[in-house]
Amino acid sequence: MTSPERATPERPTPERLTITGPEDILGFIPHSLGYWPADSLVAMTMQGKRLGATLRVDLPEVDSGPGLQRFSRSVREYLEADHDADGILLVLFSNDGWPGGSDPAPSGVPAGPSAEGALPRLLAALEVELELSGLPVRDAWYVGDDYWRNAYCLDRSCCPFPGRSVDEIRDSKLNAEMVFRGSSVGEDPFSTGSTEAAALQADPSVMESEQQWAAQFAVLRGNRSQFSTVLDVWCRVLAAEPDGTLPAGLAGYLRASLRIPHWRDAVLVMSAAGRQAAELGADDFGIFAPESGLPAVTPPLDGLPAAGPRDEAAYPVPGYGEVLLGLAPPAPRWERMRALERTLQGIGAAGGGEGGAAALTGRGWIEWCRGRGSFAHALLERAAAEHPGYRLGELLSELVSRGTLCGWAGRREAAWQKFETDAA
Repeated sequence: MTSPERATPERPTPERLTITGPEDILGFIPHSLGYWPADSLVAMTMQGKRLGATLRVDLPEVDSGPGLQRFSRSVREYLEADHDADGILLVLFSNDGWPGGSDPAPSGVPAGPSAEGALPRLLAALEVELELSGLPVRDAWYVGDDYWRNAYCLDRSCCPFPGRSVDEIRDSKLNAEMVFRGSSVGEDPFSTGSTEAAALQADPSVMESEQQWAAQFAVLRGNRSQFSTVLDVWCRVLAAEPDGTLPAGLAGYLRASLRIPHWRDAVLVMSAAGRQAAELGADDFGIFAPESGLPAVTPPLDGLPAAGPRDEAAYPVPGYGEVLLGLAPPAPRWERMRALERTLQGIGAAGGGEGGAAALTGRGWIEWCRGRGSFAHALLERAAAEHPGYRLGELLSELVSRGTLCGWAGRREAAWQKFETDAA
């Protein structure tokens, strides 16, 4: 089930965590990814004694020959993006090859996946490829649903048959520390049974409202006053940080506004870099037409706070491209991006189509900015299913599939802090 677009680099973690044994390393992985991986290779770069970046990729369908070499080469190319790395840790998550019951393993063969199995062959191919590139494998483990073991250990006194219980990973000191800090391990975003993968159930009232607003917006796409009004509405919604369902008229308005590409981009840019960047970027693109005299339209805003004072940037105002790639500003406004994420999740749940795809794509962009490639890719795949050919979703998906890391995620001083109080 390997495909290059399912290779998902995750940003390095900025937190200082104490690792005392392999259970801690293995317990860190689900928190780093946000879920417990299945049928996956997870590779972690090492910088001296410090963990660096994490890569998760589907296990390959091939188990020998040139196919394994190509797979290993692709993994090596992803890992070389961490220029400070001087070693690699490998973990193969799979149920393949584990002996069942209490039957003894053959003499001289490690407990767990057999020495002649697909996983050891994959490990051997990875060792060769990484060693040649100056990234030696420092250690490796096999992890199944019930047991785990060191890939190199032949000593039954420390590596008993069929392996050590996975509960040792779940009960590790580091796992407990991560939970204490507010981290949680969610559903696999690629699982067909996960909440994120579930088909959207349309809310007729919101969808009807979206169509009505879209018809009004059709003649106002280049209207500067309408653009400013849309940003005003989004500012007030994000300031309210809604956790529940928005009124149908307002939810439909927001969904319809995202169907106009330069308005959608302005909302994303505004959340990360402020209103000034959103407005100046729109001017740079020349999206505004001569004033037509048509009045701007506004939804009911009962209960929402008034718009606060306009925020002025303390740094050169970046362009849209710089913001969308995470190259500027020096650090994004993570709290406001989190408010946007909650809003997109709420309005996106009302249905699919172009409005639903826009909401999913916006959420995918936020996850990519955080460095959570797995979640970004899953959301972008759903956006493509809801509205095939959605251009921004396709472009972001290409970035993720190439292993491109968002600029903010690659800098420790700018990166999202998972253990903030709003951690997912």
